Amino acid sequence: MRIFSRTCVRQPKTPLFQRRARRVRHGAAALAALTLSACAVGPDFVSPPPPDGAGYGKIGASTESATVAGGARQRFVHGRDVPGEWWKLFRSRQLSALVAEAVANHPDIAAAEAALRQAREMIEANAATFLPQATLGDGYTRQQVTTAQFGGLASSSSSSSSSSASSFVYGLHNANVSVSFAPDVFGKSWRTLESDTAAAEQRRFQLEATYLALTANVVTAAIADASYAAQIKVTRDLIAAYRQQLDLLEKRFELGAVSQADVLSERAQLAQAQATLPPLEKARAQTRNLLMAYLGRFPNADKGEAVDLAVLRLPGELPVSLPSTLVRQRPDILAAENQLHQASAEIGVATANMLPQFSLGATGGAQATNFTTLFSPQTMVYTLAAQASAKAFDAGSLFHTREAKVAAFDQAAAQYRSTVISAFQNVADSLQAVKHDAGTLRAQVAAEKAAAESLEIARAQYHAGSTTYSIVLNAEQTLLNARLARVRAQAARFADTAALLQSLGGGWWNRIDETPASQARPTDIIATSPIAAAIRAQAEDAQNGR
Repeated sequence: MRIFSRTCVRQPKTPLFQRRARRVRHGAAALAALTLSACAVGPDFVSPPPPDGAGYGKIGASTESATVAGGARQRFVHGRDVPGEWWKLFRSRQLSALVAEAVANHPDIAAAEAALRQAREMIEANAATFLPQATLGDGYTRQQVTTAQFGGLASSSSSSSSSSASSFVYGLHNANVSVSFAPDVFGKSWRTLESDTAAAEQRRFQLEATYLALTANVVTAAIADASYAAQIKVTRDLIAAYRQQLDLLEKRFELGAVSQADVLSERAQLAQAQATLPPLEKARAQTRNLLMAYLGRFPNADKGEAVDLAVLRLPGELPVSLPSTLVRQRPDILAAENQLHQASAEIGVATANMLPQFSLGATGGAQATNFTTLFSPQTMVYTLAAQASAKAFDAGSLFHTREAKVAAFDQAAAQYRSTVISAFQNVADSLQAVKHDAGTLRAQVAAEKAAAESLEIARAQYHAGSTTYSIVLNAEQTLLNARLARVRAQAARFADTAALLQSLGGGWWNRIDETPASQARPTDIIATSPIAAAIRAQAEDAQNGR
């Protein structure tokens, strides 16, 4: 049976440890220091290194540009940091206000903070296992007993007297204090606390992931709403133009200048354009409902706040994090890493369970039949106990339990690698979208300009009698499609930029997302225990050293 070698747990840095333990009594601090000097079985966790040879593919130095809102050229800057409030790069006060409202009101943020506080409370609860547990007791019993139970039967006469026993009544006062302590010889408690800390860190990065997803969803939904609003405006403007054209044809038909077929064709074109309007209005209404949900509102609380595509500005320079930096920025990667850390610590717990368990106990107090003599020297009693226990036979239960934890670690390691691969794919997809959608917008602007010129020529030729009206109808439909495609391409550039900033981690390290709702509730000893402070110090040292 293979058991992981014993490895000493690294001590936290002295200044931070002393600063956090200052509020704890000196006796508890000394006991904690003694406990921390123990060794723990199981593997010591080491953060996975950045993947070798990872990258995003070729993207070039900058994007194309177009002479329209949202068509500015963007330059890729490798190694630049992502700002914490990245949505402000679009320079829209309305967009920033929507994000602020969502962060303040959406229940997913509150749920993530409550989950983080729950995990931190478990750290504080399990930190208590490093300190002795004391129980106070005080009781009084009144009892009647007979001398028979002590073998005190009265002597009988030779043949005539019956046996009898006397009885007496007494009261017993009992005051005691019991102290128990389980030395962490093989580091089971330490590994348990290490597992709890990793779980809390995972919850912390899940909070960051929730924050990032919510802010990105608000920005994306606001951009989609602006896109639908612009498409609706384009459609209505063209419907008005078609109606004006139809009125002109009807007047010319009354004068006999055009055929009825031309009038009917224009009516069909108008009806087709009108038919495209309800789906756009439906899509915008549903997008507005989604935006309200992100803001923590009900659909009927929509006040009409909206972002205009023409007001948004594209950031001229886009950060592109180095591949070695990305794994320390993505909340999903860091959450997966801490899940791996938790699985590693669980191996240590399972290994320690296979080894002997030790416990120390002491009980001291006083027993007296009279309360006035309860605390006199002759009534004092005490008990000292030490115990060691180990499984002699369990049919392989503990062994297979540890092997299950090893398998869970292997699973978490594979999931971590999968998360890293998906993260790089996500960034690469966003970079390609930024690059190619810029070219799409440039092409759509050119296509719209050509369609508008083609329509003018077709109408002029029709009025001159050199072409049929079907050519005009085709030109009108082409212009409508080109304008709608141009609006969608404009919105795509803003959405692509938001997706890129999200895929790079959203700059959570440059802002403070936690509120007091995510912190463990303080107590006199446990929440300020030096053990928990030492664990937190180690986590911070590891974080600062990355």
